Amino acid sequence: MTVLGSGDAFNSGARFNAAYLVEAPGHTFLVECGPTSLLALKRKRFDAREIDFVLVSHLHGDHFGGLPALLLEYVYEAPRRRPLLIGGPPGIEDRVRSLFGLCYREVAGRPLPFPLEFRELRSGSSVDLCGVGCFPFEVPHQSVDLSLGFRLEVGGRRILYSGDSGWSERFVELSADVDLFLCECTYYERGLDFHLDYVRLEKELARLKARRLVLTHIGSDLLPLLHKTKAQCASDGLVIEI
Repeated sequence: MTVLGSGDAFNSGARFNAAYLVEAPGHTFLVECGPTSLLALKRKRFDAREIDFVLVSHLHGDHFGGLPALLLEYVYEAPRRRPLLIGGPPGIEDRVRSLFGLCYREVAGRPLPFPLEFRELRSGSSVDLCGVGCFPFEVPHQSVDLSLGFRLEVGGRRILYSGDSGWSERFVELSADVDLFLCECTYYERGLDFHLDYVRLEKELARLKARRLVLTHIGSDLLPLLHKTKAQCASDGLVIEI
């Protein structure tokens, strides 16, 4: 996994928005596609056409706002012919197509040169995404729309991703026998129920059974206090061998 963006919605610390590139034998995909994702891919000199699908945890701009640029890339700069699948919470297709139309109305109004497919994900219902096992589960982040975390199985490895979330007991259950838990930690000590802070998370570290824990979605409140954390914190460009 390459951390393309480890920052929050405000690009705190000049970090890129959420995006994680997973490469495994026969499978290459993005988890999240924030507005800076295409830039991050190009800085890594990665050919975006290698991406099989994009997985979106929730419909906040810093998590899916980079999709119009990625689609435009596939039309002009890196022409794509094979299908692209985008998976996410209910409403994913309407929101992505609407955003694409707002950003690039003329291009969005024409047929794309590749099949664009969408898959709505429901909490608690396992799905197969291009050969990758995905178990989506609801996390506490939004009061109306659905926010998801994911437990993924790919290449014989298991990844747990929290999405944006306050503390959830599901993390304890789902972290068992997981090779990597990529967990949001926006603040150091805020006590919010829709974003995690390190002080809250530290109380639960002994209960999390993942083989490796990496914190991400780092905000301005936590950045000057990273030295106080007992867990690894992601940075842009970090490569995690799972």
